[in-house]
Amino acid sequence: MMTMSHSATIGAEAHAAPKSKTRNVSLDRARTFLTLVVLLHHAVIPYTYFGHTDPKYFFGFDMIVLATDSFFMAMFFFLSGLFAWSGIARKGARSYLADRLLRLGLPFAICALTVIPLAYYAISLRHHPEIGFSEFWWNMVTKGPWPSGPIWFLWVLFAFDLVACLLHRLSPNLLDPINRLSLYGRRRPAVFFALMLAVTAAFYIPGRVHFGAGSWFEFGPFSVQHGRVMLYATYFFFGAGIGVAQMDRGLLAADGRMARVSWDWMVLAIVPYCLLWVLIFIKREILGNPSPLPDWYEALYAICFTVFSVAIMFLILAFFQRFKQSGSAKLLDPMQSDAYGMFLVHYPIALWLQYWLFDYDLPAIVKATLGFVLTVAASWALTRALRQIPGATKVL
Repeated sequence: MMTMSHSATIGAEAHAAPKSKTRNVSLDRARTFLTLVVLLHHAVIPYTYFGHTDPKYFFGFDMIVLATDSFFMAMFFFLSGLFAWSGIARKGARSYLADRLLRLGLPFAICALTVIPLAYYAISLRHHPEIGFSEFWWNMVTKGPWPSGPIWFLWVLFAFDLVACLLHRLSPNLLDPINRLSLYGRRRPAVFFALMLAVTAAFYIPGRVHFGAGSWFEFGPFSVQHGRVMLYATYFFFGAGIGVAQMDRGLLAADGRMARVSWDWMVLAIVPYCLLWVLIFIKREILGNPSPLPDWYEALYAICFTVFSVAIMFLILAFFQRFKQSGSAKLLDPMQSDAYGMFLVHYPIALWLQYWLFDYDLPAIVKATLGFVLTVAASWALTRALRQIPGATKVL
């Protein structure tokens, strides 16, 4: 597929002297957009069939949650992976992991002890108003359960970074085939899409069939869905392969074919998304919500899930690549440096807003809109304030 000169070029690029960093505006905006998707997901989920914790309900939010849950965390791993392999090559494994401990490990520890208990106390207070926060915190930390909320992403990402360092030590050229495929994908993105889809499905479907959708590994604040671990790993390492070298001349090149937003990616996303709803109807109305679900059902669901997940990621990346000069895309720029902090601090804000809105007789759309707008505003303001602390920008 690629010539030997391409392979030699990749090796030279990957092991060259460190270069000054240049920001990829399209990827930064995609990451900021995903952060807002996370906040939206948590703002609407109480008003859905899936997470119906409020008396108000709106089916449109089920549509949003089904879509977001099917791609946004996987895409976060992909975007994080883009800079992993080149970062290890540039800094060395020890220095790279030290940086990741500061950026991922420290926030995880702080959030697990503060942000997460504060968030879940809003839920506890609704059912057990007699329990004070100090008692709730102590019981959570010492007896459990100790849910991680959205910060599970941090420790899983660090685990992938650790595996990447071990693999890089084994062979710095291990991911070169993915990088060559990325270079080829500049003109033939469908080939990269097809291979990524095939590999992702091969790793995800068996886990989904074996564990189902609701099985979680849990150890203290460390948790992750059993059936999605390998899904996230494939996204991370495909991203790492693209980022080995020449990322600006591969699949994600601004002048590549993928950047030409086409109906292809949209159709590839819409069709499996609609099929997911067909399968949900079959589960509820025909199968009667059995537990566990038949293996054939889980396999079909996993296939549709995988196609939608990869296709919607390609669509989002293509959009931000093609329209990087558009005014609407630039609206995300002021939030860019604060997006990570917003991800870390937003959860208690979202849950406490839902707690306060619970008793108001307002339509679900109004409650969710208020919750989302106020969560964005408050988490952004709080992150801005935290980043004023000396040294905080190294973490946030």
